[in-house]
Amino acid sequence: MPTELPATRAALDGILDPASPPAPVSNANEVDGLDQLELGPPPAKGGRGRRIWASAWPKLLAIAIVLLVWELIALSGWKPSYILPGPGPVFRDLGGLVKTADFWDGIRLTMTRAVFGFALAVVIGTVLGSLVATFAPLRSAIGSLITGLQTMPSVLWFPLAILLFQLDERAIYFVVILGAAPSVANGLIGGIDYIPRTWLRVGQVMGMRGWAKYRHLVLPASLPSFVSGLKQGWAFSWRSLMAGELLVIVPGTVSIGVRIQNAQDLFDSTLVISYIIVVLVLGILIDMLFNWADTSLRRRWGLITKA
Repeated sequence: MPTELPATRAALDGILDPASPPAPVSNANEVDGLDQLELGPPPAKGGRGRRIWASAWPKLLAIAIVLLVWELIALSGWKPSYILPGPGPVFRDLGGLVKTADFWDGIRLTMTRAVFGFALAVVIGTVLGSLVATFAPLRSAIGSLITGLQTMPSVLWFPLAILLFQLDERAIYFVVILGAAPSVANGLIGGIDYIPRTWLRVGQVMGMRGWAKYRHLVLPASLPSFVSGLKQGWAFSWRSLMAGELLVIVPGTVSIGVRIQNAQDLFDSTLVISYIIVVLVLGILIDMLFNWADTSLRRRWGLITKA
């Protein structure tokens, strides 16, 4: 017969025999079964190094597989080496490229455009999303339009942007804002829509009106969905910016897009792939920043437990 747990045996004895003393109260340090399920498994032993390795090895394995497939395609002779070089020549050129000042000047210009354009899109998208979520007639008028703008390919806006602003920085910012602001607005609208009505009534009872209501209730409650909208908006703005730098070459500026275009004109595929890798790495780093913010927010809301 299997061994019975002491607490369970004591509880059963108390039910079957009312004269018996009640089961002893469990120690405060003991965790009940349902609480243990909520807390999840205990952290793995081995400290931070083991946790970092557990998180890093799948990514390293994926990179190794991509490099292996790339090398096999290059060795297969499908395309000549001057058109499709292998990883070795590309990373050798990339290693020399990052040591030059011109490379970092291009990175600085592209990231300045990205941050400034995305910041403008966040401001515009936040204001637009707040207005649409608050006023029902405005939602009926332009709610579907915002979603339609979000689904449009950003490259379609460049002919109009060039006609409006010629070959100028404003043409790039125009398309970046149109690419990112609808996603930010939709994220905020979705977050506000899913705020429980009881929370809004409680805020009204507490006297929250106008800006105080948005500052202390609406915006914090919609923050998880808003962060998802920001992440998606950044992806759209980054894609729009790369397309803009390839199509709108502003005189006197040498960004990453301009360098990719120059490398294509020189038929230097190694340099083209090197800059593609740079764009990919920058995108991954920014995505990691958004993932960190999202994880911190969910942990603060109690949706995930601390490791």
